[in-house]
Amino acid sequence: MYPAWADTLRIATWNAELSRDGPGLLLRDILRGDDPQAEAVAQIIARVAPDILLLQNVDYDMELRALTALRDLIAAQGLRYGTVFARLPNTGMATGHDMDGDGRLGEPEDAQGYGAFSGQGGMAILSRYPVDTDRVQDMSGILWRDLPQAMLPVVDGAPFPSEQAQNVLRLADVAQWAVPVLHDSGRITLLAFHANAPVFDGPEDRNGRRNHDQLRFWQYYLDGAFGPAPDGRFVLLGHANQDPHKSEGIKAGIRGLLGDLRLSDPVPLRDSVPPGTPPEATVEWPRVAPPQMRVSYVLPSRDWRISASGVHWPMAGEAARISQAASRHRMVWVDLQID
Repeated sequence: MYPAWADTLRIATWNAELSRDGPGLLLRDILRGDDPQAEAVAQIIARVAPDILLLQNVDYDMELRALTALRDLIAAQGLRYGTVFARLPNTGMATGHDMDGDGRLGEPEDAQGYGAFSGQGGMAILSRYPVDTDRVQDMSGILWRDLPQAMLPVVDGAPFPSEQAQNVLRLADVAQWAVPVLHDSGRITLLAFHANAPVFDGPEDRNGRRNHDQLRFWQYYLDGAFGPAPDGRFVLLGHANQDPHKSEGIKAGIRGLLGDLRLSDPVPLRDSVPPGTPPEATVEWPRVAPPQMRVSYVLPSRDWRISASGVHWPMAGEAARISQAASRHRMVWVDLQID
C-alpha cells in the first residue's frame, strides 16, 4: 500500500468504529495517549494516506475537539490534514416519540438515528484541502416521508409505528451531506453518507426500507429533486451497510446506485485474498453469515479517470494486528487522475 502519486487524488472512506458509550469519552481516550484502537486507526490512516477521508462512527462534539485530537494523532504518524469537518448527526437526536413501536420512550432506538447520546457515531471529513463551508448542503434534516415514492412501513394498513412518528422521522440515520472541497484543480463535491443497517427490526421491515430509501435518495438528488445537483466533478462515498448480493436488505437500493450511469464503480480489490473469500469485501462480521461483505463504497462521477482503487486489508504480521485492533471494517480508497 503506497500513497497516491502527485498527479492523482486519493479519496477514501472508512467506518473506523471509534464511537464510545458516552459524550466526551472518545476525546478522553485519544488525549490519554494509550488507547490501542485510536493508535491503530491513526497508523492505518497514515499508511494508506488518503488526501480526503470520510470517516464513519466517530463521535461528534460541537467544537470538534475529538476530531481535532484524532487529526493530531495522525499527524504524529507523519500525515497532516489541514481541514477537519463535521456537522451534528441525527444519531442520538431525541424525537419524543416511540420510533420502534415497543411502547417505551427515550431509548436509543427512539432517536432520529440510533444513539445513546446526541452525536454518538457521527461522520467526519479529514482533508488536505479546504472545505467551502458556505456551500455545504447538509441534507440530514430531510424527512423520510418527503422522499419520492418513500417505502414507509405499514402494519395492518396503518403507518408504523404511528403517523406521528412518521411525521418527524428524518430519512438519514446518521447524515447525508454534499461537501465542496476546494482542490487545486477546482471544486470537488463529496456526496457523503452513512446508511443504517437493514436489520434489527420486525416484519414491518422498517430498517430495511429506510436503508433502501437512504441509498435511493442519491439518485433523486442527482436528478435535481432536492436542489441543484453538482455542476462539476463529484464523488459519492460512504457506508451503505448493504452488499449488492449477500445477506439481508432490499437490494434494489444499492444495485441502483452501482448501476447508475452517472457513477463509476471501481470495485476495489484487496491485495491478498485467502481461498474462498470475496476480494472486494470491506468488512468482516464474525457473527454474520457470510462474515465478509462489501458494504462501503467510493463511487466517482463518470467524468473522472480512475488510476487505481483498493481495500486496505492486510492479511498477516504486524499490519494485520493493527488492522484488527482498529475496526472490523476496512478502508476503501480510489485514486483519481488530476488532468
